Amino acid sequence: MAGSGWSLATLEVGGKPIGCISLGGQHYRLGPSLARVGLAGVESVAALFEDWESAQKALDAAVAKLDPADIVTGGRLAPLLYPGKILCAGANYFDHLAEMGMPGAKKEDQRLFFFMKPPRNAVVGEGATVHMPIGTKAFDWEIELALVIGKRARNVSVETALSHVAAYSVAIDFSARDHNRAPETFYKLDWVAGKANDTCCPIGPCLVPASAIPNPQDIGLKLWVNGELKQNGRSTDMIFTIAEQIATASRIMTLDPGDVLLTGTPAGVGVPKQTFLSVGDTVDAEIEGIGRLSVTIQPSR
Repeated sequence: MAGSGWSLATLEVGGKPIGCISLGGQHYRLGPSLARVGLAGVESVAALFEDWESAQKALDAAVAKLDPADIVTGGRLAPLLYPGKILCAGANYFDHLAEMGMPGAKKEDQRLFFFMKPPRNAVVGEGATVHMPIGTKAFDWEIELALVIGKRARNVSVETALSHVAAYSVAIDFSARDHNRAPETFYKLDWVAGKANDTCCPIGPCLVPASAIPNPQDIGLKLWVNGELKQNGRSTDMIFTIAEQIATASRIMTLDPGDVLLTGTPAGVGVPKQTFLSVGDTVDAEIEGIGRLSVTIQPSR
C-alpha cells in the first residue's frame, strides 16, 4: 500500500452503511475523520469520487489525525455503494482463453469486448451474500481485479488512461453458464441472463488507492472454492492491459467517477471441467496488495 497504508471500507453499523477509513485493522468513521481536516459533509465512500483529487489529499491528511473515538465495528458491505456503471471485460486472459478452447491465441486476433452488471442489484459485500441465480445448474466463479474511475474519461489515450483510476478492489464475477448460452438464437449468447443476476458481483473487502498499487499490471490473483485453490494467475497475462481497457471503454461511453471496471479473469474457472458451485459453498478471492474477499453461496430467492 501507499506510504500511509490506508484503504476505504463500508461497514453496516446499526443497520446503516457507514463509510470508513481503514488503517491497522481498525475502521474510522469517514465523516468526522475528514471534517477534522477541513472536508466536511462527506459521509459515504461514493461521495469521495465526486472530487477524488481533493478527497485523496484530505484522506492522506486525515490518516495523520485519526481519533480512536471514531472507531466503529460492524459487518463489511461492498466498499462502494453503489457504482454508477459496472463494465466487465470478457475473455481477457490468455490462459483463460486456452482453457476455454483457444490455445495459442494471439492478441492481434482478439477483440476486446465488455458486458455490464446492474450496479444496485449485483453488488454485494462479503459473507452469506451471494444467491444462486434462479434455475441455474452451472453456477461458476471468476476472480477479477476491479478498478474505480476517479476522473471522467471520454476518448482517452492508452498513455493517460491509468491517471483516471482512483482505486482498486477484489471482485468475483459469478456466472450462470447455462443461462449464458442461447444456441437456438441468432446471437448464440445471452449476456444478461448469464451475467447480470442479483448478488453476482461481490466486491471488497476494501478499496485501495491506485497510488498504493505501483504496477497493477503485475499482481497475483487467487481464488479458492471450499479451500481448494482453483485460480492462481497474474495480471501480466491479460490480453488487453488495464490502460487499453479504459481507453477502449471510454470510446464507447463516458466513464464517470464512481464507475467500476472488472478487468478479466485468469484460468481455473469451473466450466472447462464442468465443476460448478452449490448452495453452501464458500468462495475466497484474494488479490496481492488488496486483500481477501470471502462469500458463501445461498439458495435462490
